[in-house]
Amino acid sequence: MYKKRYDDWLNNSKISEKDKEVLRKYSDEEVEDAFFQELSFGTAGLRGKLGLGTNRMNLYTVGRAAEGLARTISKRGEAAKKRGVAISYDVRHFSKEFAELSASILAGNGIKTYLYDDFKTTPLLSYTVLNLNTIAGIMVTASHNPKDYNGYKVYWEDGAQINDEIADEISKEISEVKDYGKYSFVSLGEGLSSGLIEYIGEEIEKDYLNKTINLSFTDDFDKDIKIVCTPLNGTGNLPVRYVLAERGFKNLHVVKEQEMPDSDFTTVGYPNPEDPKAFKLAEKLAREVKADIIIGTDPDCDRIAIGILKEDRSYEYISGNKIGVLLIDFITSVIDRKKLEKSFMVKSIVTGSLGQKIAMSRGVDFYESLTGFKNISGVALDVEARSDKMFLFGYEESIGFLFGRLVRDKDAVVSAMLIAEMVGYHKKRGRSLLEELESVYKEYGYHRDLLVQKVIEGSSGKAKMETIMKDLREKSPNEIGGHEVTKKIDYLMDDTGLQKSNVLKFFLGSSWLAVRPSGTEPKIKFYIEATSDNRDESLKLEEEIKNFIEDILKK
Repeated sequence: MYKKRYDDWLNNSKISEKDKEVLRKYSDEEVEDAFFQELSFGTAGLRGKLGLGTNRMNLYTVGRAAEGLARTISKRGEAAKKRGVAISYDVRHFSKEFAELSASILAGNGIKTYLYDDFKTTPLLSYTVLNLNTIAGIMVTASHNPKDYNGYKVYWEDGAQINDEIADEISKEISEVKDYGKYSFVSLGEGLSSGLIEYIGEEIEKDYLNKTINLSFTDDFDKDIKIVCTPLNGTGNLPVRYVLAERGFKNLHVVKEQEMPDSDFTTVGYPNPEDPKAFKLAEKLAREVKADIIIGTDPDCDRIAIGILKEDRSYEYISGNKIGVLLIDFITSVIDRKKLEKSFMVKSIVTGSLGQKIAMSRGVDFYESLTGFKNISGVALDVEARSDKMFLFGYEESIGFLFGRLVRDKDAVVSAMLIAEMVGYHKKRGRSLLEELESVYKEYGYHRDLLVQKVIEGSSGKAKMETIMKDLREKSPNEIGGHEVTKKIDYLMDDTGLQKSNVLKFFLGSSWLAVRPSGTEPKIKFYIEATSDNRDESLKLEEEIKNFIEDILKK
């Protein structure tokens, strides 16, 4: 099949001769990897390596997706077309080109398009959809992936990423676009002249930032704390600095080498703030200025990680679970109890349980969703629609957090503000974040969390991941690491009250192991939560579960 797709591209008049010359030089192995499948469009849109082929991010695959989206919107009538689509993009290679191509294709289908003329953050795109009341939004980004990746996220009118139903509808329309490169199109200049394409001015971003600042719920914190920030050469530099400065933080130091946008992420390679290696330059600066906290945002500024100053003047990088726990502890300690009782929070099924325990013990309702902020936002919207309670906070272990209802996706800008205020709040009371975390453990028990992930690329990798999931389903373990499996949830086969998803979760009493293939990367992920009243026992249990995972990956 891959050879037929390859030949179709070589015979397609819409594929440029320059690109065909590149394709002709592909080895058979390269042809197979580039054409063994078509990039699948799902709730996360498209994501893949840059390059030529049906399994790559390029002008042809992105154009086809834009045409499919345009047809989906057009079927909703003239009112939907007039409401239009908001488009933004990050600093990656071809992000601007993909955004402008999408605008041209949408305009070619008679759909009003609002386009940012420079790179922006992902949460701003969500806010823009809500602010302009568009029918949809597009964010061109591959988040934290390496430089040779890009992606294409689609948002719907509620400001959240599309749900399964909309994704399936768009995917079906995309599949009807048989010829890559053949779609309705007007040039950017023509679109601007006709008014179908309109650049978005500065006012919306200013409004978003000022409303973000207004989400702050306390001034009772030390504003003299020393902060080191790194945007990892992405979009977060200016918005994070602005918000922190407006909240009174004057001792803010930005990593100079990572301050400006860099499509190659030269200083970091893999711009994922989940990886402590991404903080090498930030920690160097932090040691020089004796910073209390290091804050790092990913290239599209929707995810955030932190390094906390320890007593020995080194820095500890904590997981997304622990950041979420600290934020929930902070939020529920400071916000008025009556407001808390009118609020609710949401976490994903692979996120640890400690934050939920804290929130519920302090009067806050709590819900679970499938992985991904599209699902967290979906649950939040559903609960708000059927109750009188308001969404307050949502998070997932993969360092995504959202406070308030300003946007409907994870937001590292508001998270940076809350984290800085939280550090200042505890410092004013003579304690560090690590000391506060230990206090939480003593009250609620030790909860160790660990993510084990394995990159398995190509068609053979996809097959191996399918085999792992199949074996775990059909030969379900009775014990893991010497501990009895007390409960199993198969989110694909069982009735969980959530949409079907390829996730397995094995409970060992209050501890658990969850397994799922990534929806955006060629990875299989294993999530561990090991709980005990004793620190050493929780560590021992974590190691035993980890050994079980390693045995699976060796097969």
